[in-house]
Parts: sequence; structure tokens; C-alpha cells
Amino acid sequence: MSFTYMLLSYCFTKFGDTIVNPKTTLAWLASLVGAPAFVVGLIVPIRESGSMIPQSIIGGFIRRLPVRKWVWVVGSLGQSLCIFSLGLVALYLSGHVAGWSIVGLIAAFSLFRGLCSIAAKDVLGKTIPKPKRGQLTGWSASVAGFLSIGVGATLLASFGAELDSGHLAGLMFVAAALWLLGAAMFSRISEHAGAVDGGSTAIEGIRRLRIVFTDKPFRQFVFTRALLMCSALSAPFYVVAAQQLPGADARLLGAFIIAAGVASLVSAPIWGRYSDKSSKQVMIAAALVTSLTGVTVFLVGRFAEALFETAWFLPLSFFVLSVAHAGVRVGRKTYVVNLGTGNQRTAYVSVSNTLIGVLLLAVGAVGALVPLIGNDGVIGLLALLGFAGAAYGLQLPEVND
Repeated sequence: MSFTYMLLSYCFTKFGDTIVNPKTTLAWLASLVGAPAFVVGLIVPIRESGSMIPQSIIGGFIRRLPVRKWVWVVGSLGQSLCIFSLGLVALYLSGHVAGWSIVGLIAAFSLFRGLCSIAAKDVLGKTIPKPKRGQLTGWSASVAGFLSIGVGATLLASFGAELDSGHLAGLMFVAAALWLLGAAMFSRISEHAGAVDGGSTAIEGIRRLRIVFTDKPFRQFVFTRALLMCSALSAPFYVVAAQQLPGADARLLGAFIIAAGVASLVSAPIWGRYSDKSSKQVMIAAALVTSLTGVTVFLVGRFAEALFETAWFLPLSFFVLSVAHAGVRVGRKTYVVNLGTGNQRTAYVSVSNTLIGVLLLAVGAVGALVPLIGNDGVIGLLALLGFAGAAYGLQLPEVND
């Protein structure tokens, strides 16, 4: 039953993530309420890095708890409250007040998300057998992808080119309810009391960052994961490039949500099964797909403008990118869980997320190059990171045996 409860909780919260995607819906919300332009640029890095950077400290406290599923439940409830509040922002606030409210709520959302990130992998390792961990991650992403197709189709068919604050508030309220359902399901998981040695203070949590220098397999994983950030960082540039095409309108929101949903639906279970055989090979294969897609978009944008401006090219490319990103996520999550055991697993997750969070803020600044090289140029540049990640990942040890 633990597999079923965890699968349901993951499905609910991943569906919620799809509805409040920072690359699409949240950016749209910030623009709609008249928030300052800089808010849109802050949404993605705060949403991702805010949940990762504190994890080496948070992980130290979590290790003091013999049963850690309640950490995930608290994190899910906190995320629900933040998303519900974003719905209220959409209905009642505007301008700078709305903008700063969005920034604050996304920062709080990210911190609660960090709690869930650490606890989820630890509970997964304690309650789900190794041969089924990749399948659980893959199937939950697939179900959420199927449901997100309905959201995208509704936006595309019902609202057309119009999407007002009431519609967005409704989406926020639905997503908030999904996190409540996820918390309810996760609370029913049967988790045995585990080891509590290794609990630490905040200072000790910071000191734990040194394992990246002393643990070679873990260091190799962190470097590989850092290079594979290209799959997430390049996604908004596909959307922005499409929005700037002649005749583009708000219906693109639904089109890109559908593309991402279909990608998760058809690819995540396959990546999951593949990850249970070799999560290392999944990361490498997904990196290559990401990079080949990025290079293709760059070349078409520079040398085949007519094809680049067709209604289908960028959404289709975004679909392929989303397939690859699903592989990156499933592969690296399965890899880090299998790499460590017990409290070592918690340390690996928290330290790697902290380091990646810092690097996200740094590498995310690549968007400043858009005025110089264009959206397609940034996509091509990030594709080079993917090739480097695939090459470096070849030296990772296998951990599925």
C-alpha cells in the first residue's frame, strides 16, 4: 500500500506543479496583475533555487527524525497555502504590491518544497524496493502529464486569446487543493522508524558540503547534474521565442502545457523502467536528446527562418525537449537514491540540491545574453552544456546492481 499512497501523492502534487508552472502560468500571472518586469525574471530562479540552497541545513534537522513522512506532509500543506494565496493575489492585488507578494509567496513555496524534496527521497528509499523506485517516479509524472493535457486543452478551447485574473485565480485554487490531497495520501504511508544518528546543527549542515570534495562518486554525480541543468534552463527560451513569432497570442499557453503534458505521459514510464536498469544511461541519453534538439532549433532559427516561424516547429521542439527533461529528472532522482544508503542518502540529496541551487542562479543569468545572441542563440549555447554533461556522465559508476 505504501507504493500506492506514494504514487497518488506524487500524482496530485505533480499535477499541481503543472498547473502553476513558473515558466508559463506564474509568469503569465505576474504580467496580468501589472507586476514590475523584474518579477517575471525572478520567478524561475527563486522557484527552483529557493528550494535547493537551504537543503544542506534542512537535511541536518530532518536526520534527527526517526519518521520523516511528516516533514513531507508539512511541506505539502505549506505549498498549498502559498498557492492559494497566489490566487488571492490574482483577484485582489495589482502593480508593485502584487509583484512583491508574488516574489514572497514563491520564495516561501520554494522553502516548503525543499522540505518535501529531502523527505520524499528518504521515505522512498525506506519504503519502496529498489527495482520499483524508478517506476514510481515515472508513473506519477505520466499521470500528471495526462491530467495536464486536459488543463492545456481547456485553456486552448475555452479562453482562446483571453485569460483573465479570475481564470488564473481558479487555477491557483485547484492546484492548492491538489497539494492538500497529496498531503493526505502521504500521511498514510507506512514508514518504519529509521536511524537518527547524523542529526546536525546549521553549521554542521554547511560543513557537510565538503563531501563533494571527499566522496568521488558523489562529486561526479553533482558535476554531471550541474551540466544537465540545460534541459530546465532552456525551456523558457522556447516559449519566449514562440511568443515573439508573428501572430502569436495567449493560446500558446495551452499549446505548450499540452506539449509538456503529452511528453510526460508518453515518456516518463519508459524512462522510469530504463532507470531501474541503468539510471546513469538514462541521464546520458536524455542529455543527448536535449542537446540535439537545442542545436536543431539554433540552426533552423539562423538558417531556415520560414520553418522556424511555422505554428508547429517550436511547440514540437518543446515537446521533444520535455521528453528529454523527463528523462533527466527520472534518471538523476533514481541515481542519487541508489547511490546512497540511510542517512548518507539524505546527505547526498540535501548537499547536491544546495549546490545545484546556487549554480542555477549563476547559470540562469545566461538570459542576459538574449539581446546579443537571441533566444535561439541561448538555446544553442545551453545545448553545449548538455553535450558536456553526456560526455562527463560516462565516468559515473553504475548504481543499479
